[in-house]
Amino acid sequence: MATQLVKCPTCKNTMTATGEPGEKIILTCPQCNQKGTFTIPEEKSQKTIETNSTTIEVKDLTKSFNHFTAVNNISFTINKGEIFGFLGPNGAGKTTTIKSMLDLIHANTGTIKINGIDVRSHGKEAKKYVGYMPEKVAFYDNLTALQNLRFYAEIKHAPKEECIHLIEEFGLGDTGKKRVGKFSKGMVQRLGMARALLANPPILILDEPSGGLDPRGVVLIRDKILEMKKKGTTIFVSSHILSEIQEICDRVGIINKGILVAQDTVEGLSKKLNLKPQITVTVDSMSTKIENAVKKLPGVTSIKTLGNTLEIICDGAMKAKVILAITNAGGNIQNLQTKEPSLEDVFMRYTEV
Repeated sequence: MATQLVKCPTCKNTMTATGEPGEKIILTCPQCNQKGTFTIPEEKSQKTIETNSTTIEVKDLTKSFNHFTAVNNISFTINKGEIFGFLGPNGAGKTTTIKSMLDLIHANTGTIKINGIDVRSHGKEAKKYVGYMPEKVAFYDNLTALQNLRFYAEIKHAPKEECIHLIEEFGLGDTGKKRVGKFSKGMVQRLGMARALLANPPILILDEPSGGLDPRGVVLIRDKILEMKKKGTTIFVSSHILSEIQEICDRVGIINKGILVAQDTVEGLSKKLNLKPQITVTVDSMSTKIENAVKKLPGVTSIKTLGNTLEIICDGAMKAKVILAITNAGGNIQNLQTKEPSLEDVFMRYTEV
């Protein structure tokens, strides 16, 4: 599926057309009711896609409040169809970065481009491509979920039929005439995600999308993000749920005290920090011979004995040799677990005080 912004030739109103490349779409302008056909452009060649793959570009972004620098000269790019996780402790500058990206607050210095369009000079045009979910989701409390969504659909020139589908998709179909002011935090959060998806935007910017959700809600949001990635959507997501970020993101950026201290894949960051896996081995009977056999191996950083269990930190390439050494030393292995370096390990190291 492809999404294209189309301008009405009569009233110049901008609409969204979605379909397969080469497909003819019949459009009715919601502004002037003018009908017409539009052909979804054919997909670009692979060479063109690779050359113009950057969807979001942030360069030398700095934002200060009085004498406090919240974001200090950060730069990063996000490619088309990529999920980029943005992490940092509370107060690190995540939300300030996001609001600056959308020009909701004005950065002191730096350039921000969305689909090659400068946000600071052509913000309205650039933000047509974006579905945004803020950290603090807010709606009109005196309206129902459907009434709220229809209001935003009108603003975004999205078909109002989408609203009912999104309400159902995010588990709010039974709310009926219930006003949003009576919703739980989790229900409001789901509605916020539904609003971000109105008009099927090619870019999503999500600030703590799983905040306040129960486990089912977290899974729902995660699956929807992965579904959007399959459609080619570019997704920028900030979250405190590190396990979720590790599971869905292609790359992560870590900000600490306003400075972007790292950006890479989780595996790449682990290698830079020289983080090693932990092997936990339980044998039927522990002996000094088994312990010494493991200690002698090159690449073993540490070994801890807890009864009949060994906790071993070693190079990833040494795992098989550790098992072999234990077996050759007479150890009868009862249980074996391997814990690879996690995003939590990476995060803690990069945000150490």
